Amino acid sequence: MTASAVSPDIASPSDESIAPKGYARPSSLVSTTWLAAHLDDPNVRVLESDEDVLLYDIGHIPNAQKIDWHADLNDDVVRDYIGRDKFQVLLRRFGIDDSTTVVFYGDKNNWWATYAFWVFRLFDFPDDKLRILDGGRTKWEQEGRPFTPDVRRYPPTGFVAHERDDSRIRTFKDEVLAHAEAHRPLIDVRSPDEYTGKKTHMAEYPQEGVLRGGHIPGAKNVPWARAANPDGTFKPADELRAIYEGEAGLTPADDVVAYCRIGERSSHTWFVLHYLLGYQNVRNYDGSWTEWGNSVRSPIEK
Repeated sequence: MTASAVSPDIASPSDESIAPKGYARPSSLVSTTWLAAHLDDPNVRVLESDEDVLLYDIGHIPNAQKIDWHADLNDDVVRDYIGRDKFQVLLRRFGIDDSTTVVFYGDKNNWWATYAFWVFRLFDFPDDKLRILDGGRTKWEQEGRPFTPDVRRYPPTGFVAHERDDSRIRTFKDEVLAHAEAHRPLIDVRSPDEYTGKKTHMAEYPQEGVLRGGHIPGAKNVPWARAANPDGTFKPADELRAIYEGEAGLTPADDVVAYCRIGERSSHTWFVLHYLLGYQNVRNYDGSWTEWGNSVRSPIEK
């Protein structure tokens, strides 16, 4: 199964300052300057998605609303994402419909912002309406731009959601096994220590119950954060191509699967490959190592 093609770079207002970075889809990003000028635009909604869920309450970009990756986007019983009805309620509450430009940002170089973006695409929310704030919360703060504790509320919309479609940009364990056995490209975006099995979790993070360390056979290790500059912005396209194509050997025609621990870091790499470099067939394996490393007889390399 393959992801749908990136739609033409049209429709919602875009940020011309992003164009010199050479991306396939420059309108998928906006700069802090652009966002500052559009905070009061009635057709724009700003959503903050953080690893540290307390950051929003301490202070956030004016008019931003909080989207909690765990409480809002994940099913509260089954390890899966919310269904159509809950997604529809969520977006209505945020004052979002199909005509709204949605800008995501967050901490940790936007890894949870790209995760929320990816979940929106599972429901086929128009990708020409979705944006990532280049540099996220870090760059906004470094530039001395304002934060507020005030929570903005918008009138609810009559948004009608599509059914969730997991076939285009998501993949599952059995599909990943077949992908690996066919020697198709796999990108492990975790740290080198996780990739080699020296650790079963990120440095400075708790062990989450994974029983085995290592990586999926044939996977190349490209840590997700290599795609970002120190200020959290994405590296320009030529530098990204040097990493993913020059070093990892990918080509734009490849059918690529990215994975990490639970799919959050790999959503960042999915975004880079699909939107910034224009790869058409990229899927995120959100089961990732917490599933693979606990599954009986799953093949592992170290």
